[in-house]
Amino acid sequence: MVVDLMSDADVDRLFQAFADATRRDIVRRVTVAEYSVSGLAALYAMSFAAVQKHVAVLERASLVTKEKRGREQIVRGNHEGLQKARRLLDEYEAIWRQRVGRIADILAEG
Repeated sequence: MVVDLMSDADVDRLFQAFADATRRDIVRRVTVAEYSVSGLAALYAMSFAAVQKHVAVLERASLVTKEKRGREQIVRGNHEGLQKARRLLDEYEAIWRQRVGRIADILAEG
């Protein structure tokens, strides 16, 4: 189980990263193409430093990677981190489906 493979701190970082609309949008963009941090900053009505902080949160959650290329920091989606997030959410969905199934069974008995 992915839940067992991820520490509570890892899961917290993942949900913290996805809790913000700007960070979700950055993930969506960098999974399609790589962007410099300054290129990302040009897309949002916030400071370069604020975008840099969002990227740092995503990087700590292993959802993106950042690579220094010349004077720029290039951000791209981290396929492995995104796969881990998908597996975690799939496991939560399976748990809820089991619970709904049990409730349906109880209701059918009554």
